[in-house]
Amino acid sequence: MQEWTWEWEGYDPAGEQLRESLCTLGNGYFATRGAVPECRAGLVHCPGTYVAGCYNRLESTVAGRQVVNEDLVNLPNWLLLRFRVRHAGGAWGAWFTPDTHSLLDHRHTLDLRRATLTRTLRLRVDGAGVLAVEQTRLVHMGDPHLAALRTVFTAEDWAEDRSGEIEIESGLDGDVINGNVHRYRALEHRQLTGVRTGTAEPRTVWLTCRTSTSGIRIATAARTAVSGPSPVTSELRPGRRRAVHRLVVPLTAGRPVAVEKTVALHTSRDSAIGDPLAASVDRTATAGDFAGLLDSHAAAWERLWRRAEIQVPGRAGRVLRLHLFHLLQTLSPHTADLDVGVPARGLHGEAYRGHVFWDELFVLPYLNLHFPEVSRALLDYRYRRLPRACRAAAEAGRAGAMYPWQSGSDGREESQEWHLNPASGRWLPDHSRLQHHVGSAIAYNVWRYCEATGDTEYLHTKGAEMLLQIARFWAGLAAHDPGTGRYRIRGVVGPDEYHDAYPGAARPGLDDNAYTNVTAAWVLARALDLLHRLPAWRREELCDRVRLDAEEPLKWDEVSRRLWVPFHRGVISQFEGYGDLAELDWDAYRARYDSIRRLDRILEAEGDSVNRYQASKQADVLMLGHLFSPAELRQLFRRLGHDVDDEVWRRTVDHYLRRTSHGSTLSGLVHGLVLARARRAEAWQYVKEALEADVADIQGGTTGEGIHLGAMAGTLDLVQRGLTGLETREDALRFDPVPLPALSAYGFSLRYRGHWGVSVRRRDGELRIGVPDSEESPLRVLLPDRAVTVAPGETCTLAVPTS
Repeated sequence: MQEWTWEWEGYDPAGEQLRESLCTLGNGYFATRGAVPECRAGLVHCPGTYVAGCYNRLESTVAGRQVVNEDLVNLPNWLLLRFRVRHAGGAWGAWFTPDTHSLLDHRHTLDLRRATLTRTLRLRVDGAGVLAVEQTRLVHMGDPHLAALRTVFTAEDWAEDRSGEIEIESGLDGDVINGNVHRYRALEHRQLTGVRTGTAEPRTVWLTCRTSTSGIRIATAARTAVSGPSPVTSELRPGRRRAVHRLVVPLTAGRPVAVEKTVALHTSRDSAIGDPLAASVDRTATAGDFAGLLDSHAAAWERLWRRAEIQVPGRAGRVLRLHLFHLLQTLSPHTADLDVGVPARGLHGEAYRGHVFWDELFVLPYLNLHFPEVSRALLDYRYRRLPRACRAAAEAGRAGAMYPWQSGSDGREESQEWHLNPASGRWLPDHSRLQHHVGSAIAYNVWRYCEATGDTEYLHTKGAEMLLQIARFWAGLAAHDPGTGRYRIRGVVGPDEYHDAYPGAARPGLDDNAYTNVTAAWVLARALDLLHRLPAWRREELCDRVRLDAEEPLKWDEVSRRLWVPFHRGVISQFEGYGDLAELDWDAYRARYDSIRRLDRILEAEGDSVNRYQASKQADVLMLGHLFSPAELRQLFRRLGHDVDDEVWRRTVDHYLRRTSHGSTLSGLVHGLVLARARRAEAWQYVKEALEADVADIQGGTTGEGIHLGAMAGTLDLVQRGLTGLETREDALRFDPVPLPALSAYGFSLRYRGHWGVSVRRRDGELRIGVPDSEESPLRVLLPDRAVTVAPGETCTLAVPTS
């Protein structure tokens, strides 16, 4: 079971928030951090429960300015369960916390297979003996509105005359704030109002409230029952902002006391309910006991693991399974019923305010081939916000759809206007909203989803509308430059994020970011392909719906072939003028600072600016090698009039490898995948960094604010797509395996079109493709030098290069 479990020994206050984040349990509808139940929020502990898509907007005063932020809301804490003990003839001891009591031992065990978190501890009770405590919790994957906590107390080595009582308070706490991210402390953080509590006899307390501006009603109900000795007293206590069930139970040596807490959570955004409070109370009343809930929960997870099987030996495989676990807790089949996007930090914390960036670009390639219904729902989130994106473009004087860099509830731009540099303590203007390349990411996701699934209905309807409006935006943003005869896209920010202006410039933005321009050309080309593919009646209907005139596609074709891509000294320039920037003394900065991942903050604190240097936070130009196969990339540059052969690409890779600080967890991931094909010998160090990014918290404290979902999902895609060269084009599975010695053996299953559970295995110079028995047509498999057909019920073994 070692490959399925993670353990944390002892109690380390400094590492508690990291452990809480990594021990989060969820089901796609809501998630709860792995906080200890007896402690409320503070500098050490950060209990948090987050429902997907539950946002609230507040106004704050920052640096003398009024700013508005929308946040994923921390909901009432359902975990609350504290205890204290007295032995016969003694007084009540203090309420237990790991911060105030000396522990004989303390352990957390995260069981990935059954998705449970078990905590065991032992403490000495003065004058009596040792009290052993075992707590097991789950957030139910079968019923997305249920969670449960079972706590077993056992008096060990107590003399018969030292029996006593244990007092237990099991409650719901509505006195919570958004306080997980310390650097947001200057912002308004009380999101909930109208807290009311009550009881439903004989064993249930409830709490209801609403978000202060978005008006989402939230209700939780908790049923607490004791098995073992009968309670001496049982009292339900509704309070102003907390509701508590108080129990006093006899405690006798060797006789366990089991306390089972079953919780239901509903909001007014849910389907098929009338009132959240009535639904929550009813759900707790009809829920089974803990053993029954655990059985059905584990069965639901077993079904997920079968669909998402991955086999990689050693430490890498163990971490990959943890990454898959957190992906499925954030985006499960339950997500397919919700109007939510991909939160960059999962449902695990409050960093980035729970916003949706471009992270589906790293998530959907995996989901497309395992849970396509979830991918489609995530694309629908973008489609529902297409009118808002078109409105944003119109307000900026542009055509088409301008999607926001940060999205939340309704699709408006949620990027902050100011951000705090912790290194200097200064609030600085934030220009990240100029990352218009998010539109290309959405178009890319639509296209790849439809390639993987064969969902032409989606491509010809919702997908087509998004694709055409994004293409229209790029064509309108590109301005013709008579001097070069090319089209230029000015005033943007690329994926690098460090560079947001030219040195000394009065206005933010850069010209002709290569990644932005090349992906814009790809979007325009795909939009033209789609128009040519559509049946005449559908093309006419679509053009009428989006008011596309006959001249626009002609313009798109011209722009897609003549967008300017800058080069310098034989490499692709990150943006126009990049090659003229100063070189940074990297060795000097590495010698002066423990970490230079956030070089932008370091330089600003020194009174300098990263805009002056050839220094990147993360992969920018090299992102092109992450999205496109070598053949696709050559073809794309050829359409733009450039011959980017292997030598040009290798020089480009070398250039940026030496000038990137990897200030994002996505950077190591992208570099690892790109280097697996360009410079294999160096790939593993970046793959390893991507695998360890959250487990080791390599960015020094960020994982405690929420896991990095894009990077976690990206490591799964790195195995599934990066190592195999897997593409889903032309109604076939294409493979071009990369021999990476450190990951030479692996296996996974995938869902392709009507084939559920296609098996892919790589070992000892062989690639084995197994197709499950079904009534579907045979599967076409293409390698660079051959093509085979694998019928349902058959397995094909193919020899592949080992070097």
